[in-house]
Amino acid sequence: MSTRDNYLKEIKQKLDQWNKDIDKMEDKIKEAGSDVKDDYNKKLTALKKKRDEAQDKFKEMQDTTESVWDDVKDGFENTWKAISDAFISAKNKLFDK
Repeated sequence: MSTRDNYLKEIKQKLDQWNKDIDKMEDKIKEAGSDVKDDYNKKLTALKKKRDEAQDKFKEMQDTTESVWDDVKDGFENTWKAISDAFISAKNKLFDK
């Protein structure tokens, strides 16, 4: 497996984990009191948006050719870091109390 394939596989695994985290959060919201449900739902919507942004960037990465891989990967890593940090921070503030 090429370095590119390994990199894409790693990102895919992270996105899959985010999807599992979102599912767990949705379950937690269902059990939450009505006083916090609206706030949690708004924040979960924001998390889903970040996840969707990451998935869109991932799809762009999958569609790149080997000739532009390094350039696209460098740009992706900067975007991924920002999205990932925002996702993890929001997840921790909301659901890992």
